[in-house]
Amino acid sequence: MIRNFTLLLILMLIVSTTLTKNYTKKLDDEIFSVKENISYLKNIKELVQLEHDYLSSPERLLEFNKLYFDNELKYTSYEKIKVVSDIDELRSKIMDKNE
Repeated sequence: MIRNFTLLLILMLIVSTTLTKNYTKKLDDEIFSVKENISYLKNIKELVQLEHDYLSSPERLLEFNKLYFDNELKYTSYEKIKVVSDIDELRSKIMDKNE
């Protein structure tokens, strides 16, 4: 009787250990996945923040124009900017100009 009880206890411990181990492994995988997603989103946030910080002020753009582009950048009014709806049409116009 005691032998059966001991055997049953050992078997229950093995099963509970296996279940606990599998559950913690799944949790570790989920934690890793969430950490990777957070890391990726932080990188994107930093890039967007950097872009916003450096390109949001006109003074900064003028400074970059002088430093990096040797005043090659030109001012274009908002009315002259056109929205392209068909990229294929734009490509064909560019190809026609180049030929």
